[in-house]
Amino acid sequence: MSHVFPRSITAPPVKAVASEGCYIIDETGKRYLDGSGGAAVSCLGHGDPEVIAAIKEQTEQMAFAHTGFFTSNPAEELADVLIEHAPAGLERVYFVSGGSEAVEAALKLARQYHLENGEPQREHIIARRQSYHGNTLGALATGGNQWRRRQFEPMLMNVSHISPCYEYVDRYDDETAHEYGERTAQELENEILRLGEDKVMAFVAEPVVGATMGAVPAVAGYFKRIREICDKYGVLLILDEVMCGMGRTGHLFACDADDIVPDILCIAKGLGAGYQPIGAMLCTGSIYDTIGEGSGLFQHGHTYLGHPVACAASLTVVKAIRDRDLLNAVSKQSRQLFDALNAHLGQNPFVGDIRGRGLFVGLELVKDRGLKKPFDPSLRLAAQIKRKAFEHGLICYPMSGTRDGEFGDHILLAPPFTISDGQISELVEKTAKALSDVLPASSQ
Repeated sequence: MSHVFPRSITAPPVKAVASEGCYIIDETGKRYLDGSGGAAVSCLGHGDPEVIAAIKEQTEQMAFAHTGFFTSNPAEELADVLIEHAPAGLERVYFVSGGSEAVEAALKLARQYHLENGEPQREHIIARRQSYHGNTLGALATGGNQWRRRQFEPMLMNVSHISPCYEYVDRYDDETAHEYGERTAQELENEILRLGEDKVMAFVAEPVVGATMGAVPAVAGYFKRIREICDKYGVLLILDEVMCGMGRTGHLFACDADDIVPDILCIAKGLGAGYQPIGAMLCTGSIYDTIGEGSGLFQHGHTYLGHPVACAASLTVVKAIRDRDLLNAVSKQSRQLFDALNAHLGQNPFVGDIRGRGLFVGLELVKDRGLKKPFDPSLRLAAQIKRKAFEHGLICYPMSGTRDGEFGDHILLAPPFTISDGQISELVEKTAKALSDVLPASSQ
């Protein structure tokens, strides 16, 4: 009997014993194509010899040194590389152990910045419905994933939520994409004015919404308008790139596609590619200088901040993305994946939308394609599809509640950047097979 506390007590996980390339292998020898990179984590695939060597070397040299006393070469070098490629204006990096920690740090930094900038009245956070920013209490409160939030609501701080930029469902028929983006962004200004134009400290958003809605990018111009509104009212813009960053969308930083610079940016997942737990919060020089010229101390911290082994692994990952030309590989394989999905599932009556950016792809499932009507939540389609795909040797990331936390289902695909053409075919064929098993008419 296992003494491990699994995520699902009623459906304990299969034991994995090995991994290589784009595959994970269980104790029976069965191979599973990692079509979602776990949770958009394994961007380099499994068993990368350079990353493994970096971990071994750093562990032998120095495994741990507490950041209350020391910095380390891997942390310094990784910060240099990230800032070299980050949007202009971002100048400092705060290393943590994952995405939720990065978001928590961002929220605390935003509050402390306003305190030390002489605006203690700024206390409100605005985010978007159908977002996900992590599972710690501050991050969970900021996110708009109703399924994850519901039972913990009494413990969560109050955060305002406006509409996501969700063109497939919310754009009017007589509205251009630009008009839709302007209308949706205007909700931010309206909410700022409702709360008090000098009372909001930050707006938090994912450049491409990940798990909760299934790889939904904003329409062109939306984030430019968001940036203008934040600047107008002195609101910090926090972008959560935990899932969509680090090359996943074809840019090292996802916000580059929208041509904007946030005040604070959060990354994780692909930052360590699964080889070590690591996340990071990046901030502008002006925020850092305000703290430095004030108290001189960011009132926050964790034991494993800037962990040398995690930073050494991440440094090798980021260099691999750059030196192996993997951003171009993402763009090339993205075209292959979208072409294959459209060819196999583009006319499927139950696939309403195939969307995303780079190797970050979502398929939204609908009962009626013309009306974009979702399935009854009682069917638990996402759970069925996940199970069937797994039986066929495919790891994918289906979720329910796509539309509003209750209705809607989607499948998220986020394979390693190293995926081959043949493996893309395997990914699409097994996805189609899982859909066919759950929705037999979809194969007709």
